[in-house]
Amino acid sequence: MAGGTIQGAASGSRRGRRRKSKARPMSEINVTPFVDVMLVLLIIFMVAAPLLTVGVPLELPKTAASALPTEEEEPLTISVQADGALSIMNTEVPRADFINRLRAIAAERTSDKVFLRADGTVSYEQVVQVMGALNGAGFSNIGLVTDTDGPSFDGTPAAPQSE
Repeated sequence: MAGGTIQGAASGSRRGRRRKSKARPMSEINVTPFVDVMLVLLIIFMVAAPLLTVGVPLELPKTAASALPTEEEEPLTISVQADGALSIMNTEVPRADFINRLRAIAAERTSDKVFLRADGTVSYEQVVQVMGALNGAGFSNIGLVTDTDGPSFDGTPAAPQSE
C-alpha cells in the first residue's frame, strides 16, 4: 500500500507539471503582416500615380524651356491632336461646343490658368485659334506644354535640367 501511495503522488505531480507548462495566450501584437500590407500599398500607389496624368497621346514639340511650378488646383489642360480634334482634360469636345464648355468651366474655377498641349504636326493657325477661344472664354493665363531637352533657339543642344 505504501508503494501505491508513492506512485499516486508521483503521477499526480506529473499532471501538475503538465498544467503549469501549458502555453499562455500571447499578448503581443505581430506587426509584420501590417508592415507587409503597407509596403504593398505603397508600391501600388507609386506605380499608379504617374498613370493619373492627362493621357491624350501627342507628339509634343521639344524646347529648351524649363517646367512651370505646380499649383494647388489641378490645372485645366486643353489638347489639340494631330487630326485637329480638341480635348478638355481627357474628354474629346466637338469644335461647335468648345467655347460653351470653356465658359462653363471658367465660371466654376478660381484660377484662370490653362495648359495648352498641341501635337507638333498641328499648324500654328490652329493653335492660335484655340488660344483665341481660350481667351474669349475667360482664360488669360495660357501656358504652352512642350517636352524638355529640345534644341535652344540658337541650335545648340539644351543643357540638362536639374530638379
